[in-house]
Amino acid sequence: MFTRSTRVAIVCVLSLAAALAGCAKRPATTQAAAPAPTGTGAATSAPPPTTSGTTVTPGMAQPPSSGSAPQPAPVGAARPSPREFMAIADLKDVFFDFDKYDVRPEDARTLDSNAGWLKSNPNHLVLIEGHCDERGTNEYNLALGERRAKATMNYLVSQGVQASRITIISYGEERPTCTDKTEACWAKNRRAHFLVKPR
Repeated sequence: MFTRSTRVAIVCVLSLAAALAGCAKRPATTQAAAPAPTGTGAATSAPPPTTSGTTVTPGMAQPPSSGSAPQPAPVGAARPSPREFMAIADLKDVFFDFDKYDVRPEDARTLDSNAGWLKSNPNHLVLIEGHCDERGTNEYNLALGERRAKATMNYLVSQGVQASRITIISYGEERPTCTDKTEACWAKNRRAHFLVKPR
């Protein structure tokens, strides 16, 4: 039938095929999901805050809002629930270009107004939601939504809003305001949305 060298070659080919079939590609990690800051956006002109706000990630403990490295909160520690916050007409959404998280000049004016309201109402906490359009993987959009929320938070902090009052969350593409498959619709979904609650 087959010579010994032919059988060895077949075994080698089958082994190689089995090894390659078992090495499926892993999805892109969130660390490389969004581009690095370019320095062209309005938010990047301000230095990053020394204390950061809080990121809410479903199923994870919330880090403290101190200047030290984030540490997991003890089990049972209170963290604000997004359901406790509500939208108000005084705080307007800001929008982002496709695949970007830099604050645009026209949206910086909106954030200036939002910062003014927040400084005039120091008894309110704010939740910033980061959102994306439907293009891209879920992991990519969750990371990009978080970067949009953080860029928005950093801008507010640079305008004098206390970082300890701010919580951020990313919904990625999960909560669109518009579901048409057009650029005009997608532009409405690339946003940072503001919710508040009394302290």
